[in-house]
Amino acid sequence: QSRCESPGLSSSPCLLLSPPSTALCFLSSTHFVFSMEEQNHSSGKELQHRTRTESPGKKTWHSQAYALGAVSNFMSTFLTFPIYKVVFRQQIHAVAVSEAVRQLWHEGPQYFYRGIYPPLLSKTLQGTLLFGTYDSLLCSLSPVGPHSLGHRWAAGLMSGVVEAVALSPFERVQNVLQDGRKQARFPSTFSILKEFNSYGLWGRLSLGYYRGFWPVLLRNSLGSALYFSFKDPIQDGLAEQGLPHWVPALVSGSVNGTITCLVLYPLIVLVANMQSHIGWQSMPSLWASAQDVWDTRGRKVFLIYRGGSLVILRSSVTWGLTTAIHDFLQRKSRSRKELKD
Repeated sequence: QSRCESPGLSSSPCLLLSPPSTALCFLSSTHFVFSMEEQNHSSGKELQHRTRTESPGKKTWHSQAYALGAVSNFMSTFLTFPIYKVVFRQQIHAVAVSEAVRQLWHEGPQYFYRGIYPPLLSKTLQGTLLFGTYDSLLCSLSPVGPHSLGHRWAAGLMSGVVEAVALSPFERVQNVLQDGRKQARFPSTFSILKEFNSYGLWGRLSLGYYRGFWPVLLRNSLGSALYFSFKDPIQDGLAEQGLPHWVPALVSGSVNGTITCLVLYPLIVLVANMQSHIGWQSMPSLWASAQDVWDTRGRKVFLIYRGGSLVILRSSVTWGLTTAIHDFLQRKSRSRKELKD
């Protein structure tokens, strides 16, 4: 029974049966044995260019993708949380990067991780859904492989849809909390939830938890599709240069995170503006919100990106670390599985 390998691996009929110095390749009904001499950093490339077969009824590899996505996002969020705090101070107090850093410096390093639990929870859930759903969908679209660009794009798009549906309410509440103009009226998460729950059933969805859902859906689905479509080709191309196996993953994640955030940043601005509105009286439509953002930015594209440099940098660092950690955990898990087999 053929097994669908996790994303990042292209199709090959090779099954690794011993240490990296020897591999047995089975081609159709013929049985040829090829001896391969180990080269520096070659183990990373071998893991990216082979698939395996499994006996019927055995649990497939992609079932572990949910756990790997959760752990990698958890670790990258923890490591980059100080950058998140700088961005948060900018959003709340409308100060420059230098002033936000100065505030954190005077508070002391013991407060760097104050308030980490909500984003740690949401980002861990995001990684679980994003990587796990993508891997499951990719295996459904292409059970044997190789995974084409169309398969990766479709699986990434759908995983972004699932992520948007599940996490949009969290982002909605967070954006209201971060709006300094509403601190007096809504001092806590409970006060926001109380306001949303005072609406009718449809109001709770359209005006409450899922306010601004359509741009969120567009941003998340396109962002996920772009990330997963080009992550593997970039990583495979760099792996062929003989680099240490963690370098291609780190660079691939950073490049994808930067490009994706740069392309979709106008949607990020639109989402923040739409989700900051609350109440029945001040809910402009999607088109009206987009027009308002365009007008307030002087109808100039470069003004849309004002204040986005740190957000794009954060995306680059976060996705670089997430991809590298995920790739490392994937290799370790696969190595342990091969030793058992």
